[in-house]
Amino acid sequence: MAAKTMTLDALVAQLTHVHGDALQAVVLYGSAASGEDIAGRSDLNVLAIVHTMSLASLRALGQTMRAWQEAGHPPVLELTTAEWVSSADVFPMEYADILERHRVLAGSLPLEGVTVSLSDLRLQVEQEAMGKLLRLRRGVMLAGTDIDRQQELLRASLSTLLVIFRGVMRLQGDVPPRDSARVIAAVSARCGFPAEPFERVLAYKRGSAMPSGDTERVLEGYVEGMTALVAYLNRFQLPGQAIIAGLLPQ
Repeated sequence: MAAKTMTLDALVAQLTHVHGDALQAVVLYGSAASGEDIAGRSDLNVLAIVHTMSLASLRALGQTMRAWQEAGHPPVLELTTAEWVSSADVFPMEYADILERHRVLAGSLPLEGVTVSLSDLRLQVEQEAMGKLLRLRRGVMLAGTDIDRQQELLRASLSTLLVIFRGVMRLQGDVPPRDSARVIAAVSARCGFPAEPFERVLAYKRGSAMPSGDTERVLEGYVEGMTALVAYLNRFQLPGQAIIAGLLPQ
């Protein structure tokens, strides 16, 4: 299957065909599930849950998964049903995003008993923020003065940063809005760093131009903002041991 023809519908059809009766659910999550996606620019994040997973089925999906990634999408997250209901403590940031913003494309997503502990979420958000800051610094070094590489570093990093930002809002007791610009505004105001560099990258990813002369300034503010966020999370104390529970499918 050619990469240019690999659509979401085609992916769901292939997952259904290969997994057959073992398929529990195929779920779209993230910005695309909330209607905020930009055609040809937004990531399509897909979760597939199966009752049982064989090596043969994984091999059979090889061409499909290669085509899906060549079309510019993140790898499909595949879990067994048992793994899905028991792994919220391992991936609390991702689970919180899925529980709050998802659309079931096939099957039925099991939600009973699936919750996210804010103490688990706090640990992962701080870890991911620190890891992202280190990767940004490494990316800055590798990009050097190459404007194209600097812009690609900014564009490619935004989706992960927004997941982290939404995690920060949940730690603060807020439900993240679906509009990414409002997420950036809320987190930057609460954590004490300028929103403008992140807003510029969001606009750039949505199709606005970023003049070459602005890129280094935006990148500098971007890294400084993440440095401030890491410092904020290092000081942050949870008020209690609350949970985020599963929501009904959108």
